[in-house]
Amino acid sequence: MTLLVTGGAGFIGSNFVLDWLAQHDEAVVNLDKLTYAGNPENLATLQGDGRHVFVRGDIGDYGLVLDLLKQYQIRAVVNFAAESHVDRSIHGPEDFIQTNVLGSFRLLEAIRAYWGGLDEAGKSGFRLLHVSTDEVYGSLEKIDPPFAETNQYQPNSPYSASKAASDHLVRAYHHTYGLPVLTTNCSNNYGPYHFPEKLIPLCIQNALAGKPLPIYGDGQQIRDWLYVKDHCSAIRRVLAAGKVGEVYNVGGWNEKANLDVVNVLCAILDELQARADGKSYAEQITYVTDRPGHDRRYAIDAGKLERELGWKPAESFETGIRKTVEWYLANQDWVQNVMSGEYQSWLDKNYAERQA
Repeated sequence: MTLLVTGGAGFIGSNFVLDWLAQHDEAVVNLDKLTYAGNPENLATLQGDGRHVFVRGDIGDYGLVLDLLKQYQIRAVVNFAAESHVDRSIHGPEDFIQTNVLGSFRLLEAIRAYWGGLDEAGKSGFRLLHVSTDEVYGSLEKIDPPFAETNQYQPNSPYSASKAASDHLVRAYHHTYGLPVLTTNCSNNYGPYHFPEKLIPLCIQNALAGKPLPIYGDGQQIRDWLYVKDHCSAIRRVLAAGKVGEVYNVGGWNEKANLDVVNVLCAILDELQARADGKSYAEQITYVTDRPGHDRRYAIDAGKLERELGWKPAESFETGIRKTVEWYLANQDWVQNVMSGEYQSWLDKNYAERQA
C-alpha cells in the first residue's frame, strides 16, 4: 500500500511526509514541481530510505500522474500542491490559476481515470484528501463566530479564489463521478521548514539580521495559528476515518493579531539570542503600507473534527511558537540556502514599494 503526496517538498507537505514515515511503514511517492517554495533539503533525512520515492513533476501533467498511480498502485492521494502566498497572487495571479485551478483539474482527471479502473474493493478503499485553506471563506468581523464548514465561500484574493475553485472541483468530482474525496480547510500554519516569505519566519530572519520587522497596516489583522505538526496529525486522522465527501476545518484555537505574534517572537528571541546592544528585537518593528484587500480576521471552528473524529491540537500557541523559534535558530544553514537571489528579488519587489 502506497500514498501519493503531491507538493511533498513544500512546507506543510514535507512535514507531513516526514511525520508519516516516522509513524508508518507505508511507502510514499512524493510528487513535487520544485518551484521556489519546494525544497529537497526539507527531505534530507529520508535519503536512502526505500519507503520514500521522490518524483519531480507537475500535478498538471496528466500522463505522469496517471502513470505514478498505476505503477505504485496508489491507495490514497494527499494533495498539498498549490501556490499559496497571497502577496505573490496579487503581483502575479496567473501562476495561481495554472496550478490551483488547472493543475487541480488535471490531477482530478488522472485520479478519476485510475480509480475507474480499480476493482470494487479498490474503489471503496481509495481516497483523495484535498488540503485547502480557511481563506476561501473570506473575512470575519471581530464579533462574528469562527468559520464553520457550512460557511459560504467568499474569497477575497486571487490566491483564495483559486483555492475556492479547486475545492469546488473536488466537491463536483465526488457528486458527479462518485470519486471518494475528503477536504480539509486549515488556518495559518507555522513551524519548521516554513519558507521565509511568510510572517513568522520572515520576522525571525529579519530580527536576527538587524533588519526592520514589517507589519502591514496597524498589525491588528487576526489569524488562527496552527502548528504544522498538529495540522499533519489532523490530516492523518481525516485520511484514516473521515467520512467520504465531507469537509473538515482544522484550526489551532489560537486567534492572535499579527502584531501580537511578532511581539511574542521578539520576546523569545530576546531570551534565546539577545541583541548585542541589549535592546529588544521589538524595536525593529516597522509599520508599512497594508496589503490590498487584506482580510481582517480569520478564525476556525474545528469542533466538527473533534466531535466526529476525536482530533484536537497538541500544541498551544506558546509551546508551538517556542519550538518554531528554536528550530530556526538551530537550522540557520537551511535558511541561508533557501534565501536565494529569487527570494531576495521577491522581498525587494514586495516591500520596497511599501513606505514605512
